Amino acid sequence: MDHRRPSSSAGLHGVLQFAAQATPQPGAGRAAAGGKRGVLEPRFHIVLACFLATVTIYVERVGFSIAFTAMASKVGVEEGLKGAVLSAFYWGYAISQVPGGWAAQRYGGERVLSWSFALWSAVVLLTPGSAGNTKLMAAVRVGVGFAQGFVIPAVHTVLAGWIPPSERARAVSLTTSGLYLGSALAMLLLPSVAASLGPAALVRLVGALGLAWLALWRLTLRSVRRRMAAASMPLHSSASAAANGDASGKTTVKQGRPAATPWRAMLAHPAVWAIVISNWSFHYAFYVVMNWLPTYFEQVLHANLAAMGSVKALPYLLMFAASNAGGWAGDWLINSGRCSVAAGRKFVNTAGFWSAAAALMLMPAARSVAAGVLFTSLSLGFAGFSRGGFSVNHMDVAPKFAGVVMGISNTAGTLSGVVGVAVTGYLLQWAGGASQPTGWYQACAAAALQCLAASFVFIAAARGERLFGSDATVVEHAAWDR
Repeated sequence: MDHRRPSSSAGLHGVLQFAAQATPQPGAGRAAAGGKRGVLEPRFHIVLACFLATVTIYVERVGFSIAFTAMASKVGVEEGLKGAVLSAFYWGYAISQVPGGWAAQRYGGERVLSWSFALWSAVVLLTPGSAGNTKLMAAVRVGVGFAQGFVIPAVHTVLAGWIPPSERARAVSLTTSGLYLGSALAMLLLPSVAASLGPAALVRLVGALGLAWLALWRLTLRSVRRRMAAASMPLHSSASAAANGDASGKTTVKQGRPAATPWRAMLAHPAVWAIVISNWSFHYAFYVVMNWLPTYFEQVLHANLAAMGSVKALPYLLMFAASNAGGWAGDWLINSGRCSVAAGRKFVNTAGFWSAAAALMLMPAARSVAAGVLFTSLSLGFAGFSRGGFSVNHMDVAPKFAGVVMGISNTAGTLSGVVGVAVTGYLLQWAGGASQPTGWYQACAAAALQCLAASFVFIAAARGERLFGSDATVVEHAAWDR
């Protein structure tokens, strides 16, 4: 693995830095195509397109939250129903996580990404322009969630086929950080769009944005195919070469049937459940803040989102930076020899979750816009920092089955979004409405307590060595597969 530190610059600049620093690896299949260094190499076009894909889907999610908040205010939708509609997305999203991974493996990540964007964009464009029919609105959000659930598994499948192992960590980090940058851009730009054009127009705009990315993706693939053909390299036959490359960049040809997935052993092991529980708690806090942030600004801070300028994007920008900082901090602790892999992951995870829990409890106490933005930024930033612990740990304990463990934990994280967003709505409603601080204290306490509980579980059960795969000990498999 390449342990060079990624650029700290955000967004597109980060992708370009990744491209400029990476060195082509001889024999690395697709990665070696093109013959030129830098952003002109085909794999960097793929990384940039995947980065923009994650930006786009989170622009849509935050954009709908902003639009629906305005729609619901016009027709007087209660907070409980509002939370149910906002959480409906995650029902569909949770259902399609595992099928998304299977489809990407079966039909190819490139093709599944195209299908996913075409489907969710079409459904978004059919979204009702009023919040009056909450059942129809919830059904539409389930459909959007189902279609978007294919995106992340497909992106990981694409990157596994295109990026050699020595560059994969940087590529995955930059690609997934688009989730938080997309949230920041949405909070920065879309409230003004909703205020000037109306919430219905905002929904149509983000749907059109998905179709624009789809057109870019098709053009990117066409350009890459042309480059591959010019280099006389088969497009598909080299995918397994990149996926099977060793840490030095050399590829190996693996024969025989793939190893069977140790489902029972993994589902019974406390180390796997430590990752799953941390993923649940992280996403509970993240989705609650993300979906209820417009309401928090308007009802608690009495701030007009459209008039807040760039300040409203700070929570997501800090999360974008802190997510990378957590990974760098963990790698530094481990690579410098200051602690073991397990201790490094636990330190980062604990620091992030404990700090996030404290910041969450400060949010309801905010009495000014500046304080509210500060506490929200710290909540999301520290939560993002914790990803340098639990989110990397599945590659430590099960590198050969990392996708399976990620799928299990990501499903749990998605379900926490369904529960957290809906529960928050009812807590606010039972406390007398979103303008009452009591409901916000209860909602933030629920998220904070889960962060603390998850940190203690991770401290007790997380491991740093390989537990599943060819290097795992026979004792481990025997103990957990009974």
